[in-house]
Amino acid sequence: MRVVDLTQLISEDMPVFPGTEQPKLQEANTIEVDGFRETLLIMYSHTGTHMDTPGHIVVGATTLDEMPAGNFVGKAVVVDCTDLKGDNALIDMSYINKNRKKIDEAEFVLFNTGWNKKWGTPNYFGRFPVIDSEVTDYLIGNNKKGIGVDVISIEPIDASDLPVHHRILGKEMVIVENLMNLELLGDDLFTFCALPLKFKNSDGAPVRAIAILEG
Repeated sequence: MRVVDLTQLISEDMPVFPGTEQPKLQEANTIEVDGFRETLLIMYSHTGTHMDTPGHIVVGATTLDEMPAGNFVGKAVVVDCTDLKGDNALIDMSYINKNRKKIDEAEFVLFNTGWNKKWGTPNYFGRFPVIDSEVTDYLIGNNKKGIGVDVISIEPIDASDLPVHHRILGKEMVIVENLMNLELLGDDLFTFCALPLKFKNSDGAPVRAIAILEG
């Protein structure tokens, strides 16, 4: 068994969605003074590698704390879209059809655009690739638990009404954003785990996302 970490590191100087405050990691207690070390974490719920839940954008919808833990674990496959070029390039069904049998079987579909290589640079907040409406229809129609991306949002960063979020989250699916290391996973099925913090009325939360590969 091999475990691959898919999670970006949380730090005070990490990239955050434009307009969001940086996280703070404050030393609250020290071994020298208190006999133990403890850190006060102050950050927004959609910091770093995180999960969106229906309650993120749909009034009265399910929050993460209400969802069974089984919704955060399942068979997954990576879709390689690293050849896409241009502003807001569209991921269309041709990428799904290249590995359709395994993608049909997967519970989570993760899109590797290669954009995570821009993490820590201003370009990370640029016009990254996004899925088109046909791919969105496919994901919704095939009873996926969720989707994951190696960019900061499932749709263009300047999207105002968030139609893709509404469509996917409205179906009680989850979205995991800011993944990394997807290029290490190949095109076969593996076990994906993205376990969010469990706090009351959670609209979203940071996750520790991993891939578990057999052999």
